[in-house]
Amino acid sequence: MKHDATSRREFLRKSAGLGAGLLLARGAACTPREPVSYDALKGKKILMVWGGWMGHEPKKCIDIFAPWAREQGADVTVSDTLDAYLDAPLMNSLDLVVQVWTMGTITGDQERALLDTIKGGTGLAGWHGGLADSFRQNTEYQFMVGGQWVAHPGGVIDYRVRITDKKDPVTRGLADFAMHSEQYYMHVDPNVNVLASTTFTGDHAPWIDGCIVPVVWKKTYGKGRVFYTSLGHVAADFTVPEAREIVRRGICWASESRYKPTEPWVKPVYR
Repeated sequence: MKHDATSRREFLRKSAGLGAGLLLARGAACTPREPVSYDALKGKKILMVWGGWMGHEPKKCIDIFAPWAREQGADVTVSDTLDAYLDAPLMNSLDLVVQVWTMGTITGDQERALLDTIKGGTGLAGWHGGLADSFRQNTEYQFMVGGQWVAHPGGVIDYRVRITDKKDPVTRGLADFAMHSEQYYMHVDPNVNVLASTTFTGDHAPWIDGCIVPVVWKKTYGKGRVFYTSLGHVAADFTVPEAREIVRRGICWASESRYKPTEPWVKPVYR
């Protein structure tokens, strides 16, 4: 049994590492059943802010999504300082904030400006530690995001992502897929609208064997749409087509915050 389990993990490691290139070539595993449109971004004003811990390659990740958003017709401003949140004319003009800032600190004025902007109707999108491990001391910020990273047992490992909502525009037409990356164990708001999840094994933390944790969710904060995925530890993770596509669609969804009706947020887990 030990030999079989080891062989399976090795197979998953190789398929996760090599599969991305094959999938990019073939386009099979993540090809939606219907055409995907990114027209929602046309004419939208987006601020992308990067910084914090460089281990998450924030600039490389921004360099994946900023050019793509511009290709879709968005007006994208990129900033490497949280002082961008203090630029009131800029913040008042935005449709979307994309933040990629891990393990940093934010001043009271910067945080209030960001919170007020999202609460007022601007969308917010982000991934991995760039949104859900940004400011560990700021609980109102975490309330806005809907979750906080607390562990990734085993570090970079093989795991699977399961699409749990096959009708939502962010995940529609996508199949379950494999990742070779950090599997984020999250403290999560029980009301978020979960679109995809992952199941932990007991290989690295036996007491969480079988635990299911959200990987993709959306919610609201005031009038603002909030999109988050725990995918995207480093830029190479977005060579997995499904991971890249989920972020693209999440950005589109959040950018519509000012223009589409507020979706129901409360989906209580505990009754």
